[in-house]
Amino acid sequence: MGGDQASQRASELRRAVAEADHRYYILDQPTLSDGEYDDLMRELRELETADPGLVTPDSPTQRVGVARASAGFAEVEHLQPMLSLANARNDAEFEAWSERAVRLIGEEPYQLVTEPKVDGLAISLVYEDGVFVRGATRGNGIAGEDVTANLRTVRAIPLRLAREPAPPVVEVRGEVYLPLEGFARVNEEQIAAGAKPFMNPRNSAAGSLRQKNPAVTARRPLRIWAYGIGHSEGLELATHWDALAWLRDQGFPVSPDAELHDDPASALAFCRAFEERRATLTYDVDGVVVKVSSLEQQRRLGSVGRDPRWAVAFKFAPTTAITKLEKIGLNVGRTGALNPYAILEPVVVGGVTVSLATLHNEDDIRRKDIREGDRVIIQRAGDVIPQVVGPAPEQDGRRGRAWRMPDRCPVCSTPVVRNEGEARHYCPNRACPSRGYEGLKHFVSRGAMDIDGVGEKLVARLVELELVSRPQDFYRLSVDDLLPLDGFQETLAENVIRSIEKSKSRPFDRVLFALGIPHVGGINAEVLAGAFGSVDALRHATSEEIAAVEGIGPVIAETVSAWFLDEEHAAIVDALAEAGLQMSGPKRAPAPAGPLAGKTFVVTGTLEGHTRDSIAAHLAGLGAKVTGSVSASTDYVLAGEGGGSKRSKAEELGVPVIDLAGLERLAATAEPAPAS
Repeated sequence: MGGDQASQRASELRRAVAEADHRYYILDQPTLSDGEYDDLMRELRELETADPGLVTPDSPTQRVGVARASAGFAEVEHLQPMLSLANARNDAEFEAWSERAVRLIGEEPYQLVTEPKVDGLAISLVYEDGVFVRGATRGNGIAGEDVTANLRTVRAIPLRLAREPAPPVVEVRGEVYLPLEGFARVNEEQIAAGAKPFMNPRNSAAGSLRQKNPAVTARRPLRIWAYGIGHSEGLELATHWDALAWLRDQGFPVSPDAELHDDPASALAFCRAFEERRATLTYDVDGVVVKVSSLEQQRRLGSVGRDPRWAVAFKFAPTTAITKLEKIGLNVGRTGALNPYAILEPVVVGGVTVSLATLHNEDDIRRKDIREGDRVIIQRAGDVIPQVVGPAPEQDGRRGRAWRMPDRCPVCSTPVVRNEGEARHYCPNRACPSRGYEGLKHFVSRGAMDIDGVGEKLVARLVELELVSRPQDFYRLSVDDLLPLDGFQETLAENVIRSIEKSKSRPFDRVLFALGIPHVGGINAEVLAGAFGSVDALRHATSEEIAAVEGIGPVIAETVSAWFLDEEHAAIVDALAEAGLQMSGPKRAPAPAGPLAGKTFVVTGTLEGHTRDSIAAHLAGLGAKVTGSVSASTDYVLAGEGGGSKRSKAEELGVPVIDLAGLERLAATAEPAPAS
């Protein structure tokens, strides 16, 4: 290939890769498969290797440079100071800020812009004649660290502005962050390497961006939201809202949740509404930034110290904290599973006082090296159950012994067992008192019979008074049974009985799930209900017939078959049918057409922003089948945080394990299949 041809082809490849990066990282609309993208990068590298003169500063091959030789980062002065923000932690403080700003603006009209305050690391990106030349951390606001080489590895940052003519100089401000899924992955890698986990996504993003070797930064799934413009030459904009539009047009990711408001009340309502959405986001936020939109009004309002009068951060309660792990307790679940949990020195996390937190299993506790007496990092988002991330980096004194699962059930003293290939330990005693209570609590829970007003405290009281010992006993309760209980008046008692009666209309798959059959969670219950259509057909099926259902397999089939053969279980099913519960339903319809038609998925772990039911519905809408166990016929395992034995089984069988981002890429690039 001649010199002119090679130069032209290299230019075409740079544009194609930049467009692919923009569609993947900014628009979430990938048009190339991973293989096609790799082919473009490979060809560009070959051309640049053959002729180094073809290498340009904005070439995507330059995103990952060589390791730095210096012990630290060079200091770089910002073209315009990066101001900090005053905080408003409640409505009254926000209203005080807005009243001051409006008073200083005077009688002229004004508008406010609200943007999510992503919990990451503020950075400055300098572009000269449209090409990215320097990037720095905020530092002290006047000067920061030169992390240009590392910022080049963040593919969401354009190396060249998308539109021409470009201004001679423009300084873009943004927040580099780690999505929650990426944060969990980085912490898993930290723990696997014997290093301490990061306390929160912000610390993780900062640590990732300050790596001495840019190749390490490149392996971290860093993203960015651009939120403003600092110094510029040759760029005339009237408002901050215009600046966001300009950034978006130039190829920067700008928060789609940014909104324009005509009054402070509307802006405050946005702040409160966004706080409610916090738990559903795929990234961490610690508040909302509110800014006066007019740049001329911003200049007139000025600053007090380093805090601009024209902006304020409406802060949310923090979602992480450090406290003492006083003891590791054990709960025996409805299937006999021994579930460890953390008993904590009470601490406020996310605006709620937390004294208990989740610990997954013994393997997870050992892998994270969590010990009684440790200072531990607690994480809580929205209404999600608090979790122990890991030990805090600094500990007080000598640490305790490594924790181990007891040999006997803490409730009935039966020797515990651990099935091959499973992460959990079990109490095999079906008569264990704790199992009975846990089974009843599961039966009335939201995902099962969803009996409103019957929570775990009432279940415990009913068991204690011997009013309920088996699921069918709920349907024999009367108003007169409830009235003697503390806190019950006639209206409340009538409402509870009405809720119990209403639960009889729950669909068959919910009843099947409520029975508490080992290995039959919500997804497997739906699969079995759809395959057999009634409890009679299922209870009379052989284990071979059950195993023949796609996604079930021999282990689950044997468990289900054995459960129905038990006389006590058979009596429960008969009594529930006699009480009027739905013991049959429609058989499963053919899977809908979709880009993932014909593919079988297993879902495991915690997927941020999704319940197990919602992700199953999403997969079904894409045409995929969702099953409960991993086998050789499984096409993909969709894994969130945790995942345990299913993730391990997938790796053992060579089944691809993907995350939510991988699912969307797969759905976007798959060829639609016809309906079956």
